[in-house]
Amino acid sequence: MRSPRISAPSATSATSATSVSSARSAVSLAAAGCLLAGLVSCGSPDSGAKPAAEPAAADVKLPGKQVTLNVIDVAGNLQLTQQIFENYKAKNPKLVKNITYTKVTAPELAGKVKAQQDAGRLDIDLVLTGTDGLSAGLEQNLWVDLLGKYADKLPDVNSLYQPPAAKMQELAHGKGVVVTYYPSGPLIEYNPKTVPDPPKTAQELLAWAKAHPKKLMYARPANSGPGRTWLMGLPYILKDSNPKDPVNGWSKTWAYLKELDKYVEYYPTGTSQTMKELGEGSRDIILTTTGWDINPRVLQQVPKEMKTQSLKGFSWVTDAHYMVVPKGISGEKLGLLADIMKFALTPEQQAITYDKGYFYPGPAVNGVPVTMAPPASQQVIREFGRPEYEKLIADNPKVPPLEAKDMVAAFDKWDKEVGGQKVKKS
Repeated sequence: MRSPRISAPSATSATSATSVSSARSAVSLAAAGCLLAGLVSCGSPDSGAKPAAEPAAADVKLPGKQVTLNVIDVAGNLQLTQQIFENYKAKNPKLVKNITYTKVTAPELAGKVKAQQDAGRLDIDLVLTGTDGLSAGLEQNLWVDLLGKYADKLPDVNSLYQPPAAKMQELAHGKGVVVTYYPSGPLIEYNPKTVPDPPKTAQELLAWAKAHPKKLMYARPANSGPGRTWLMGLPYILKDSNPKDPVNGWSKTWAYLKELDKYVEYYPTGTSQTMKELGEGSRDIILTTTGWDINPRVLQQVPKEMKTQSLKGFSWVTDAHYMVVPKGISGEKLGLLADIMKFALTPEQQAITYDKGYFYPGPAVNGVPVTMAPPASQQVIREFGRPEYEKLIADNPKVPPLEAKDMVAAFDKWDKEVGGQKVKKS
């Protein structure tokens, strides 16, 4: 929902609500720490080592024997895509001997990759990341130029993607390939028993909060997908002067958030706490996204009967996960990974990413309706999805998130001027 998505749930269907909740919070905290510390500082110090090389284009081909691939996930993406990789392995037993999967936090990624590159011992073949890990690697020039030097090995991705996913692809500067996409939010989630007439505009939300102090909650934006989606989406709702410039273009946004802060008891350092308090009844309205609405209800973290509402004039702040490859990889492994990427972007495999609503909808490419999803995913969407989402997604603008440095500036300003003194670790 990393973006930076929202979490890193287990890739298995048997994951408990508790473990998923803990993993979501851990990755959100870590990703935010990476951004706030500065993207470059998340990598290892400059060692003076020779930059890792990229293979010659002529060497990028399928391997002549079985290989083992090592995949590292810093975005919770394996919940959506591990089955895709396993499907490729099953279809290509002469190429793939095994695929290992490792999950680490986003701040660890750049330093881990850089240290291996400097030592000349790269054992990471494919990285699954949100915009946080992607940006940290771009800053340090860690990633292979997939759509530049090796474009002929990959499909014309922009002809495959939904337009908003194509916009997210631009953030990768050719050095990553979008594999999953969702429109995200911001949305409000509320208890219909205590909020029978939910706010429909930003001003109504503010008035409701004033009339019901301590009953609205959202998590610290630096630690929360829904929190930062709310932060980045509010300038569009309020028609601020420049929604892309949090320092000089958000005068209405900062004034609104400061006023809203008067009626917020505290800000947790993870989205899961907001879900918990909504479910317990100590809060009546929280900020959410499509994935954070559906998946916690599937996992019974939040009562099924909770409802969502958009605010008038909103734009979807989009999110995506990327496949990136560290420099230093061999030509044969890169050739294999390019083939896997082509496979992962086929409609049949993209349909798997509907999952349990975690990154709803999930598919990045065009022409993948929910009717193509696995039966279990279709059942989840029928039972826990929102029929109104399809129209809401179709009828409202989609905008990409802030560039990483602007996002850091927004987080810093929020911490200093809005809610930093009321943040509590959750």
